[in-house]
Amino acid sequence: MLPIRTFSPAEPQFLAIVGRAADIDDEIGAAVAAILGDIRKRGTDALVDYANRFDAPLADASALRIPADAVAAATARVEPEFLDAVRRAADNVRTFHQPQVRRGYEVNGADGVTLAKRVLPIFRVGVYCPAGTAPLFSSLIMNVVPAQLAGVRQIAVAIPPRRDGTIDPYMLATAGHLGVDEIYRLGGAQAIAAFAFGAAPIRRVDKIVGPGNAYVATAKRQVFGMVGLDSVAGPSEIVIIADDTANPRYIAADLLSQVEHGSGYESGVVLTDSDDLARAVADETERMTESLTRADAVRRALTRYGGIFVCPDLLTAVDAANVIAPEHLEIQTAEPRRLLHHVVNAGAVFLGPWSSEPVGDYFAGTNHVLPTTGAARFSSSLGVADFQKDMSVIDYSSESLRDNGGRIILMAEKEGLTAHANAIRVRMNDLG
Repeated sequence: MLPIRTFSPAEPQFLAIVGRAADIDDEIGAAVAAILGDIRKRGTDALVDYANRFDAPLADASALRIPADAVAAATARVEPEFLDAVRRAADNVRTFHQPQVRRGYEVNGADGVTLAKRVLPIFRVGVYCPAGTAPLFSSLIMNVVPAQLAGVRQIAVAIPPRRDGTIDPYMLATAGHLGVDEIYRLGGAQAIAAFAFGAAPIRRVDKIVGPGNAYVATAKRQVFGMVGLDSVAGPSEIVIIADDTANPRYIAADLLSQVEHGSGYESGVVLTDSDDLARAVADETERMTESLTRADAVRRALTRYGGIFVCPDLLTAVDAANVIAPEHLEIQTAEPRRLLHHVVNAGAVFLGPWSSEPVGDYFAGTNHVLPTTGAARFSSSLGVADFQKDMSVIDYSSESLRDNGGRIILMAEKEGLTAHANAIRVRMNDLG
């Protein structure tokens, strides 16, 4: 299931892992385009049709929104210990993200010129929260808390329902704790369409955030430009760099924690300079997989995009990790911080034996919405800035226009934009 290979940049399995930014499935793309087009054209009627077909039976559109008493009932049902864990996790996320809040600034120049940058919250955001293979209430925390810190006024949440039309109570209890009161039982491409175009009772949003399956990801790609997006997430992935001081049970457990998501396209990679550790991790991974509820999906994923690679040294292992640019990177070595300074491409880095990846997924406070399939080369984790936008302000004076108008006219004319030049020239004439 997880063979041991000698690392080479040209090794076929390594190249398959690096190139796993999957092509868009043509059939999925066509199906999603049809759903989006139908909902854009027919609105609520089409939305209800797709919700009945793919989510759960609905009496009418009014049943899409979860009432406040259902959230209160779910909160009463869950264990107090769960609510305490959610509260503490949300507090940690809030504490970590608070310094990310950006403020505007003003520059005052000569001759009465004032230039400013205003930082404003996005007004209305749609959060998609997956619940198909697992009720990811942790994603609610990771998406909602930064939006609240940014000052987003309206947060609408779409949660795919169970086939009986109910929502997992832990999802609703988490939403209730966060103060989210606009919640819809809706999933898939139809939820993205409702957010992007609006279909009563769902009003159009300005930006869509949150991960989802292939249909959700494809729908987000197709509506980009009509609304803003956080990113288009792919299947989860983890790379673990380890030496002979690492515990093979910890490595195997952490590897499987990301591969178990269930699509069969997740990636789990170990990079080590120790033959003995490589063999021990392979054995532990096989043993632990036997007891997993999603063992078949884990085996498919590791066969496609898994591997244990023995490297000549740890710096080579870091170089290999930088090429993969993983969503999650663990460093379990004798001196992990020495290697950290060589890491340039990773969504999040976990140092040492006690920084297991699920610590970041649930509780530490960093955001678990991370770039996947190599996107860590050019993008970052979700944060407060994703829910803010900039507005430039120019307050020019007559004195500065008199001094600089000739230069502006010259630049406009060299670009062949004579109307631009004329807009300045008519003012220059009035200024004498």
